[in-house]
Amino acid sequence: MAEIQPDDLVKLRNYFIQTFGNEAFQLKIREKAPDSIEVLLNGEFIGVIYKDEDEGETSFDFNMAILDIDLDQAA
Repeated sequence: MAEIQPDDLVKLRNYFIQTFGNEAFQLKIREKAPDSIEVLLNGEFIGVIYKDEDEGETSFDFNMAILDIDLDQAA
């Protein structure tokens, strides 16, 4: 995994805002895991983005856990 840079944070936040049409996304670098960012929506933690660099290409993996109790509340 590769370390997240401040400009990565800005670009990823802009991507989330444009993709989901919601400006309430906040992203913050995790102090103990510099290869990842916490994703918050309206102040609530919703997932983690990991940065990976392989063979000169960079990718970002968004991991969001959905609890079964959250699905029950959405039904």
